[in-house]
Amino acid sequence: MQSLKIADYMNRRPLIFTARMSIETAVEKLLTSGQRGGPVVDDDNRVIGFISEHDCLEAMLRDTYHKEQSATVGDCMYGGDVLTVVGYDNITDLAQRMDRKRPKIYPVLDENRKLIGIITRTDVLKAINQQLRDSYSKS
Repeated sequence: MQSLKIADYMNRRPLIFTARMSIETAVEKLLTSGQRGGPVVDDDNRVIGFISEHDCLEAMLRDTYHKEQSATVGDCMYGGDVLTVVGYDNITDLAQRMDRKRPKIYPVLDENRKLIGIITRTDVLKAINQQLRDSYSKS
């Protein structure tokens, strides 16, 4: 399974957000896509944060309660060190790092630290399952 590379199983057309985007727009994008969150990128396509369904829910509840104007993604995103991976990383290594406390979605970066996709726990599970099925059918 050491040959399973993240780039071979990642979503190359992920839902992305900008810090200037309104929470309402972000929520619409999440609901339409079915993605549970996504990377927030700057103008150079570098990851500057991450916004989740939970972040959006908190912002919308807060804004509704206080009858405030809409927040932006930048106001609500996680802006710390976002856990990322690179495309040539091994899927089984990533699977071993994924515990209950870790993200369910990882931005995938290229060698210049620019976003090239995302990989989810579901993607990792599908990759490992496919590899196991292929190895069983060869035996």
